Amino acid sequence: MIDPETVVFGEVGLGGEVRGISQAEGRVKEASRLGFKQCLFPKQNQEKIKPFKGIELIGVRTVQEAMQALFEK
Repeated sequence: MIDPETVVFGEVGLGGEVRGISQAEGRVKEASRLGFKQCLFPKQNQEKIKPFKGIELIGVRTVQEAMQALFEK
């Protein structure tokens, strides 16, 4: 089960890659405002976003990395 305080967003390609999305910083900011404690999103976007207080940012490049981050704690 995914932690209810975790938000996940991104675009998944046919090869399992997680692609960058538009307005990622705004999405992270809104997720933080809504009380999410962890955000899993494209690594490509993470490299361009400053850290936010109160929310852990986890960047992933593939669906496999996302599954590991979500379920192998």
